[in-house]
Amino acid sequence: MAATLRFLQIFSLGTWVGSILFFIVFTAGVFPVLNNNDLTGALVGYALGRLHTMGIIAGVVYLVSTVAIEKSIGALVQPAPLLVFLMIVCTMISQYGVIARMDMLKLQMGSVSAAPDDNPLKASFNRLHQYSVRIESAVLLSGLIALFFTARQK
Repeated sequence: MAATLRFLQIFSLGTWVGSILFFIVFTAGVFPVLNNNDLTGALVGYALGRLHTMGIIAGVVYLVSTVAIEKSIGALVQPAPLLVFLMIVCTMISQYGVIARMDMLKLQMGSVSAAPDDNPLKASFNRLHQYSVRIESAVLLSGLIALFFTARQK
């Protein structure tokens, strides 16, 4: 049973981190291929929403597996589970706070790419986009560190 739980820990966290890395490669490649930034943004937004949902589920699987392995809820105060908890919180803030606000701004503008650069809605959208990128970067870095700590455990 312990081997299965360790597998779930590493698989869930590895899948989440790997998906973020794939998402970075995907977004870098999709913008040059599609010549419509609004369509590309919609595609990336859809993929990011699915990534966030999968990440939250993977994080919960990781935390439950950790508690089951250690047979104690106190296991959650170790560095790796704390980082995974931080990843979940950041992902939820990104999806349900930052991206939700970006979606409202997109609706108000109609087209982000057609909006003039001096449009205050576009400026707010761009600022929120930068927050989103920073949050996702923090999730990736936390995930890499948590995966390293998890892989080192005996």
